Amino acid sequence: MTEEEVLAEFRACHALLEGHFKLSSGRHSAHYLQCARVLMNAERAGRLARALVQKIPRELRTQIDKVVSPAMGGLIIGHEMGRTLEVDAMFVERPSGTFEFRRGFALKEGEKVLMCEDVVTTGLSGREAIEAINAAGGEVIAACALVDRSAGEVDMGVPFFPLVEINFPTYAPGEMPEELAALPVEKPGSRKA
Repeated sequence: MTEEEVLAEFRACHALLEGHFKLSSGRHSAHYLQCARVLMNAERAGRLARALVQKIPRELRTQIDKVVSPAMGGLIIGHEMGRTLEVDAMFVERPSGTFEFRRGFALKEGEKVLMCEDVVTTGLSGREAIEAINAAGGEVIAACALVDRSAGEVDMGVPFFPLVEINFPTYAPGEMPEELAALPVEKPGSRKA
């Protein structure tokens, strides 16, 4: 899928929002990609997952034993990636502030894991998920995301494969343009900042 085809999927379901958004990373943006909306249709989610799998080199794809995603944002795309790769998908969550496996999810020592996110801005959630996966005995061999909005600057510590790079500007709280700062702030993400 091209970048324009991916954006068309977001536009078709009103998942590309404009306004003033405080992202899970703590940064601010005039654009927000609501992946939950783009993934609410199972056919669309499957199409996006199949396209994302194709971004991962074959030699890595064939090694993946499990897909693990950070909750909440990565749940649906992680599940669809597991389906596409024909491996189990599970997630880590933050019941007390740090990612951990719950609900009976566990990894065998040395299992090869693909960490899957919806949107990456700074990579913090992904890196924290990778730490939890490694601590649980897994070996993260690659990371992926539907959208990389880091302008290609994110470092996940493993090979990283986004479906598309979308470089809407983001701003630290003290760096926002006046016109953005003047708008009311929405906080649609899943992490408390």
